[in-house]
Amino acid sequence: MEQSHKVRVNLEHISKTFVSAKGKKREVVEDVSFEVYDNEFLVLLGPGRCGKTVLLNIMAGILDADEGKVTLDGEEVKGPNPQMGMVFQKTGLLPWLTVMENTEFGPKMRGISKEKRRQTAQHFIDLVGLNKYENHYPYQLSGGMKQRVGIARAYSNEPKLLIMDEPFGALDAQTRYNMQNEVLDIAQKEKRTIIFVTNNIEEALLLGDRIILFTSCPARIKEIYNVNLPKPRDTMQKEFLQLRREISDNTDLAL
Repeated sequence: MEQSHKVRVNLEHISKTFVSAKGKKREVVEDVSFEVYDNEFLVLLGPGRCGKTVLLNIMAGILDADEGKVTLDGEEVKGPNPQMGMVFQKTGLLPWLTVMENTEFGPKMRGISKEKRRQTAQHFIDLVGLNKYENHYPYQLSGGMKQRVGIARAYSNEPKLLIMDEPFGALDAQTRYNMQNEVLDIAQKEKRTIIFVTNNIEEALLLGDRIILFTSCPARIKEIYNVNLPKPRDTMQKEFLQLRREISDNTDLAL
């Protein structure tokens, strides 16, 4: 994806500590600072349970940081922001709503007219390849199809920033591969700034313009990699394999 040098999101010295019921402190994120550029596909990579999701929730305004701040287009993020769309591993589709109704739910809550929100929802349903499933309910869909609905729903809100938290982690290998290719295709067609979280190195390399590698908990930035390989990427390409090995050798074990 072609990106600009305009800063879309800025994190400044973010830290977060949780305190258990017994008063025991556990630092989860420690002094994290980075910028995210307009139209960039940024991947946050690190071992499981290192603090990546906590960091995402702070970025989205779902959690408050103990220290530091997050800004979106220069404005500090304080609480959930409608300009940020989120896709999770568990899609959270509303089971009593159809594919169309789930996809248009956000615009409906914003008071968008039925005609306009249906038009927007249909565009993204078509884009994710579900144009024959508008009237299906979530229980009638496969795991990959549910994720497609989740992506269409997030895009239909027309967010400035799309946050994806290990969205393919629960899928089988073939479906995951297909979804990776679909996300790349959608990202090329619908220009958005995307932050994608994974603990899978190959997935990070297939998708990311940049990869930020985090340490095991507490999450600290260990290395930042610029992935200057053309998309779609060949997993057997010499440069791909070299970078994969380099990142693998530099990745902490999950705690």
